[in-house]
Amino acid sequence: MPYAAHDLPNIKRYDIVKSMNGESTNGGRRHALLIALILVALAMSCLEFGKKALAQEPSQQSGQELVANLAAGRVIIAVVKDAIVVGTLENPIEPETRPPTPVESETSRLGVILGSVDWFSPSTQQDVARLDNELPRLRSHVATVAPHLAKSQGGDEASDIESTGLGLHERLDEVAKGLLGKVALPENEPLAQLIVADYLGGYGPEVWQLTYEMKQVEEKEGYWETRVLKPSYLQFWPPEKGQPKNLMEFDYPPGAPAPSLQTLIRQRDSQLQKVMSDPQMLIAANQLAEGDSTTLSSADAIPVIRASLDAIKSPKARETIAVIMKERGFAWVVPPPAEPERPKPVQPVQAASQGERPADAPSLLKH
Repeated sequence: MPYAAHDLPNIKRYDIVKSMNGESTNGGRRHALLIALILVALAMSCLEFGKKALAQEPSQQSGQELVANLAAGRVIIAVVKDAIVVGTLENPIEPETRPPTPVESETSRLGVILGSVDWFSPSTQQDVARLDNELPRLRSHVATVAPHLAKSQGGDEASDIESTGLGLHERLDEVAKGLLGKVALPENEPLAQLIVADYLGGYGPEVWQLTYEMKQVEEKEGYWETRVLKPSYLQFWPPEKGQPKNLMEFDYPPGAPAPSLQTLIRQRDSQLQKVMSDPQMLIAANQLAEGDSTTLSSADAIPVIRASLDAIKSPKARETIAVIMKERGFAWVVPPPAEPERPKPVQPVQAASQGERPADAPSLLKH
């Protein structure tokens, strides 16, 4: 008679050996067959369990909370005789705000991302995306038959701006799909912006602003599909013929920014006057204020921008200054400060407090 499951430990080893050697009795063959069937059943059970585990994993990942720390503040750009000078100043509006940071993407090009730049999952304690670090690698193929930036705005090479812009769009869209709840961004505040400055061969210096808006559709109650729209492009340099060659300034978040640096210089702001006692610096500052930046050298313009940032920044604000030299390419004047380590999560003491987060913790869902 066949063995029950609880009898399996008592199967004689010699019965199995005889079966393998072709010397077993009918009872030995039955034993071997029973073992084979049990092994197949166990394998099928493990396979089915694995399928269920894999099927559950995406839903668990998609339900995680995402925190988006912002690169917030001001970007100031001066195109001078021999360089493009880019200064940035942080606006620490949240505990985990990042300073806007120039990123070298090519020898003669840099980009500064404003807005949602650092994506993090508190539930898994994993970095989801750090877009400023990824920017040099973000590229997208731009089909030649598709509509693209006009040749009058930089010739055929303008597709390089599109390639970078669409590469960042694809990455933002990929990350934002994890936002399943309603995100209440303030009106007229984009998800992110990309400021690009470069020297274009056969064309000269150019400065672009790319803006990324977000759209959400409620698929069912409490569940939202999030998409990032393709960027809009605005060219700020070169200016139109006959227009002044001013400083260019970009603020995030937008809205009612503080007076521009150019305005402060024109108004002879007391904070700036204190740091510009040198006559040569005052002459350079006035040239920047009057829209005559290309008559200045980088050696004259950089001290003015550096002193101005030092004078107008808040005590905790961080700053950077980078240049793209016409002949030598990208270089740092004031490199970004070292970033503090991300604080480790504090384990809740009571089970009832699990899932709670401080009210002021930065999160795109609360921004």
